[in-house]
Amino acid sequence: MRRNMITLAAVAVALILSASSALAQKVVELTLYYPVAVGGPVTKTIDQMAASFEKDNPGIRIKPVYSGTYQDSIVKALTAYKSGQPPHLAVLLSTDMFTLIDEDAIVPISSLANSADDRKWLDGFYKSFMLNSRIGDKTWGAPFQRSTIVLYWNKNLFKEAGLDPEKGPANWDEMVAFARKLTKTEASGNVAQWGLKIPSSGFPYWLFQGLTTPNDVVLMNEAGTETYFDKPAVVEALQFWVDLSARHKVMPGGVIEWGTTPKDFLEKKVAMIWTTTGNLTNIRANARFPFGVTMLPAKKHRGSPTGGGNFYVFKKTSPEEQKAALRFIKWATAPARAAQWSIATGYVAVSAAAWDTPEMKKYAREVPAATVARDQLQYSVAELSTHDNQRVTKALNDGLQAALTGAKTPEQAMRDSQREAQRILRAYKR
Repeated sequence: MRRNMITLAAVAVALILSASSALAQKVVELTLYYPVAVGGPVTKTIDQMAASFEKDNPGIRIKPVYSGTYQDSIVKALTAYKSGQPPHLAVLLSTDMFTLIDEDAIVPISSLANSADDRKWLDGFYKSFMLNSRIGDKTWGAPFQRSTIVLYWNKNLFKEAGLDPEKGPANWDEMVAFARKLTKTEASGNVAQWGLKIPSSGFPYWLFQGLTTPNDVVLMNEAGTETYFDKPAVVEALQFWVDLSARHKVMPGGVIEWGTTPKDFLEKKVAMIWTTTGNLTNIRANARFPFGVTMLPAKKHRGSPTGGGNFYVFKKTSPEEQKAALRFIKWATAPARAAQWSIATGYVAVSAAAWDTPEMKKYAREVPAATVARDQLQYSVAELSTHDNQRVTKALNDGLQAALTGAKTPEQAMRDSQREAQRILRAYKR
């Protein structure tokens, strides 16, 4: 009997040790939704980051899921969430914040970041990026893949046109004057080289903020419940955009494609373009001519919206998984890795500490164009973001394209966009 009791006790101890060992070896597996259709191929960089993190954190596995465009990614993430199998974390537009909150899909990152070190980390991001990441005392998204709009110019074409190749346009008047000299029209009347292209597909509302912000007007309130599309300064900014093609003849009429604008620049079909700083690495790698980068031209002052994606942590995941997700986010946005990410992609390193790393200091000396977007942050505003953001944004985009194609006057287009936005947001006003 005693032998049996000893045997049973030994078995019990073995089972306990085995269970403890299994718990100790348990791996937390995280699914990361990541948008691939942004500023060039970055999947290799993300895969390397995941592998490097796993090496540093052997108890956590990261599975990147490349979910298409930003628009595709938010739809897929919310569909997965509603089906009960959400991603543990995702990189989605900073402007998706209100939508994700309204769907009750995400956990405030500030509720997970409880330690003094965590709070210091959250306070280390550039304040401009936090405008689309924080509401009141809650931080919902952590800046990661962030950008501003900048102007790129071809220095050789500037020189051929008798312009200073080292100086981009400082204001709207200079941009028009430069673009006139840079536009080349053949005897047949066909334009062989445009002076300027501001894309109006993909993210027209965002490019439009590159005009409204220097004209000293914002498009929405901080609560995401009101828009101001029909303000006179907004209409004036849209009229200027329309006039670039209709009056000044320095830009193609109609809708200019977001995706092909950098390609046209690289093929010397256009001398100046507006696009994301996230295209810097792509342009550096493929331009066969010297180019410059500058802040967006001023009207009343400088200004650009911020842009790009944040990390979000999803609900319907376990506390253990949420804790692991926060660990990955902190790891990915730490100064050294934020610097590496910026150098690899062209996006803006999201904290001053990242710019203070030896790697980033060296990069800034070698590629001074990389500092333009960072320096522009002091003039930057929040990207357009409201409740039911996709529908509100569509209302504005439809109005912008109606004006740019000549279907409506700028005033009528903005009046119609504002009316539709007010209708959509009525339910959210308290």
